[in-house]
Amino acid sequence: MKKFIVLFTFLFSGALFSQGTSGTAAKHEYRNLIDLPSAGILEKGFAGISFDIMPYGVVISKLEVGVFDNFSFGISYGGSNIIGAGKVDWYSLPAVNVRLRLVDETENMPAITIGFDSQGKGLYNKSLERYQIKSPGFFAAVSKNYQFMGYLSVHGIVNYSLEREDDDKDLNLGFGIEKTLGANFSLIGEYDFAINDNTGNSLGDGTGYLNMGVRWSVDGGLTIGVNLRDLLDNKKFTSSKADRGIYVEFIKSLF
Repeated sequence: MKKFIVLFTFLFSGALFSQGTSGTAAKHEYRNLIDLPSAGILEKGFAGISFDIMPYGVVISKLEVGVFDNFSFGISYGGSNIIGAGKVDWYSLPAVNVRLRLVDETENMPAITIGFDSQGKGLYNKSLERYQIKSPGFFAAVSKNYQFMGYLSVHGIVNYSLEREDDDKDLNLGFGIEKTLGANFSLIGEYDFAINDNTGNSLGDGTGYLNMGVRWSVDGGLTIGVNLRDLLDNKKFTSSKADRGIYVEFIKSLF
């Protein structure tokens, strides 16, 4: 898996094509806002690699490919203490994400996508067999764009995570927005109700996860961003608010 990460970092470090995912000039859709999936999908013939850098030295890399029209597939892998000193605690297994666009967005209809994503975020709790932020698992997402001083995108999601050893097996809900700020910048926000992380041996206290971020499409398929997670201090394992993180994404055409 380490060789896999190095290989694809090398492949995507060369010449890239097309604008990134942020701003009014964006050429590609968001597939996730911060932690919640959206109805966006990677176009056929394009590939993307992203890195999510979080506290505790957590780094998660993800590779996605637009396999067919309205269908994409990806794998992801990471661990904690990758940035820092001492032993790296790799995740036990890589994760997979698959998504299928059922309905394309029209003037009157939102885009509708279903999928599966087994990648959670943060440290992995081996005794509870879950990540600090649970993976989406099976999900359905809707997204709709509106013209408002550029573009305003509204997103909604329902999901069912397979991380259930904490005895909280509820269906979950979330919503989010993106507001473009000129040609290359976007402000994004999401609220994860975390209904599946508020009882039993949960790691959340019931207030849900409010996350915000900024994205900048630098050029040539490169998008970088800054994330602020858990602004409501929902997590029980630390009292610090607004975890800071960095997001980097490359997208390029394969043919």
